[in-house]
Amino acid sequence: MTRAYLFPGQGSQAVGMGKELAGAFAPARLVFQEVDDALSQKLSSLMFEGPETELILTENAQPALMAVSLAVVRVLEQEFGVDLVAKASYAAGHSLGEYSALCAMGSLTLADTARLLKLRGQAMQKAVPVGEGAMAALLGVDLDVAQAVVEEAAQGEVVSCANDNGPGQVVISGKRTAVERALEVAKAKGGKRAMLLPVSAPFHCALMQPAADAMQAALADVTLLAPKLPVVSNVTAKGESNPADIKKLLVAQVTGLVRWRELTLWLKEQDVAQAVELGSGKVLAGLVKRIDKSIEATSLNSPAELEAWAKSV
Repeated sequence: MTRAYLFPGQGSQAVGMGKELAGAFAPARLVFQEVDDALSQKLSSLMFEGPETELILTENAQPALMAVSLAVVRVLEQEFGVDLVAKASYAAGHSLGEYSALCAMGSLTLADTARLLKLRGQAMQKAVPVGEGAMAALLGVDLDVAQAVVEEAAQGEVVSCANDNGPGQVVISGKRTAVERALEVAKAKGGKRAMLLPVSAPFHCALMQPAADAMQAALADVTLLAPKLPVVSNVTAKGESNPADIKKLLVAQVTGLVRWRELTLWLKEQDVAQAVELGSGKVLAGLVKRIDKSIEATSLNSPAELEAWAKSV
């Protein structure tokens, strides 16, 4: 069976994330300690105990989600002896999850990944003053209709499609006034629902260019090796293995559309029959099932789930 590993993005964080893994497995504890040390911050305490108001801050949520994903990876490899690379053909992650995928596939060290994601979160938050940007989910419209919605709503302001998450689910991002206009336009074009999202900045749009510049500078100073499996880019929606290309795509990803629907369909074209989400929550497995029901999708984040899956492969 051809398999792909998926790594979750922002929105999958929750207080208590990783706590059960840390209690059960030494490799997980080591991951959390290494991330804490890299950031000179007790991020693990924030993950395990909260408060949620601190955890959901972009600069904390991004490295926290990566840490849980890598804890799952290390537990599967070191505790249960699973050769993850031998058991799959591709890896992919949603937005920040692409960094988790690259770390899991040996492209980036854990410490570098943690520091990059901390910086990415800080730069994204700083790029637009709080309240000036917004994101919204358009439900019941596909990408082509969403593109028409944002073109009509822009009126000289930035608003664009940020995430093509699946059939009838597109997230838009931009200047708050333009996003609010887009909500009305979407309803007029037959959208089922259109609603603002509780996010702190307008990710994946042109307003994030200062953050893209910051990531370009940071990535220039980091060693990035070829991944052990191709990592499917959010930007190109196909497998990438060349380190120089991957660095450029990580920069482009900050302002670009997350092409999750296309990415999933590309995996299907490569005969991927099973998608395994490694980390917090079950969002990506749910999206994959919506995009193509023929792909078997599962999520692994509890000790019991990890043990059962390790025995099955």
